[in-house]
Amino acid sequence: MRQSTLFTKTRREDPANEESINAKLLIRGGFIHKEMAGVYTLLPLGLRVFNNIMGIIREEMNGIGGQEMLMTTLQDPDLWKKTGRWTEEGANAHNGLPWFKTKLSTGNELGIANTHEETLTNILRGHISSYKDLPCYMYQFQNKFRNELRAKSGIMRAREFVMKDLYSFSKTEEEFREFYEACASAYLRIFSRLGLGDRTYRTFASGGAFSKFSDEFQTLSEAGEDIIYIAKEKNIAINKEVFTDDVLAEMNVKREEFEEYKAIEVGNIFPLGTKYSETLGLLYRTEQGTEKPVVMGSYGIGVGRAMGTIVEALHDERGIVWPASVAPFQVHIIVLQGGEQEAEKLYQALEKQGTETLLDDREDKTPGERFADADLIGIPVRIVVSAKTVAMSLGELKKRTEKEPEMIPLNAIPAFFTQS
Repeated sequence: MRQSTLFTKTRREDPANEESINAKLLIRGGFIHKEMAGVYTLLPLGLRVFNNIMGIIREEMNGIGGQEMLMTTLQDPDLWKKTGRWTEEGANAHNGLPWFKTKLSTGNELGIANTHEETLTNILRGHISSYKDLPCYMYQFQNKFRNELRAKSGIMRAREFVMKDLYSFSKTEEEFREFYEACASAYLRIFSRLGLGDRTYRTFASGGAFSKFSDEFQTLSEAGEDIIYIAKEKNIAINKEVFTDDVLAEMNVKREEFEEYKAIEVGNIFPLGTKYSETLGLLYRTEQGTEKPVVMGSYGIGVGRAMGTIVEALHDERGIVWPASVAPFQVHIIVLQGGEQEAEKLYQALEKQGTETLLDDREDKTPGERFADADLIGIPVRIVVSAKTVAMSLGELKKRTEKEPEMIPLNAIPAFFTQS
C-alpha cells in the first residue's frame, strides 16, 4: 500500500474528550474515527488490525471444533421474556444486559442484540433431538449493542462492538467440562498470539446464577477497571469480587501469597448449566430413551476490546507498538531523497513475496514527520532508503521494539522477512 493513497491522516495532538490511551493513539494514528461517545468507525488501518485479530480467534475456535455462523441483531422479546431477561435494563441489570430496544411500525417492541444465549438455544431446538446430535459448538463474530453508562475507555468499553461469542451444547457435565477446559487453553493461546501472553491470567471469578465460579482472562494494565490478586509462584489469579477467606481456604492458598493488580478483562467463559435449555425446551433423548436438558456454556471475546488492550499494553512515548501477528503491515518503508528508485524496487519485491508493506511515498511530509508517523502507527519493522544508504547498496532496518537500526544489503532485505 502506498501511503500517499492510504485513506488516513495522522494527528500530532491528542483528541479532545478522550481519556484512554487506546483511543488517543488509535485516533491520532488514523486507525479509528469517533462517531460519538462509545461509538467508533474502523478506518482502513484499523480494520486491517481488527481482521488480523479476528483471524487468530477464528483459527483457535475452529481448532477446538467450533462452527461459525451469524445470528441476527434484532431479537424476539418472547424468547427473552421466557428466561426473565427482557426487563433487565440499565445499571440494575442483574446479568449485565443494558438493552437498546426499538419498535416496528406496528408498535411491537424488538430487542437489539447484546448476547445470544436465548436465540441460539431456540435455533438448536430444530437441530438437536438425540444424543447423537451432541456435542455441538457454535460461534459467531457479531455486532453487539449495549447501553453502557460509562463509555469512557475508548474501544475497550463501547456501545457498539463486535463480539466473538461461542456457545457449547453437551450431553453431560463431564462432556461440558472437557470442552470448557479446551476452550480455556485456546483462549490462552489466543492472547499469547496477540502479544499479551506474558501479562494475561486465567482468573477465578463469580459464576453468578450458573455455578460457583466462572473464568475471566485478565490482562495486567494500569488502564484496567478490574482488581485481581495474583499468586505468581502458583499461577493463580482471583478477581477481587471472590477474593474472600472462604474461597482462599477452599483453594488451599493464603492471602499473603497474593499481590494486587489492575487488569483489563479481555475474555470470559461461563458455565450455563441447563437454565436456558430447560426454560426454552432444548432437550435430547439419551441412549436409554429418556429426555434430558442440554448442558450449555458461553465463551466471549470482544474483538475491539482486545485491540484496545494491545494498544494499552504495548505502546511507548512515541506511539503504538503492534505485535507482528496483528500489525496492519509488516514493513514500513520510509523513502528519503535519492532513494526513490531503490525503495520502489524493494517495495515491489516485498509485495511480490507476500510481505505486506506500507510505502511512505508522501511528498508533502518532511523526513521528521515521516519518522514520527512511523513510530505512531507502530508497524513492526521500518526500513529507510535514502541517497546515503543507496550509495552503499544498503537499507537502514529498525525494529519498532528496538532503539538502534542495523544496515542490511538492499537485495537481502526480502529474505529477511521470509526467514523471520
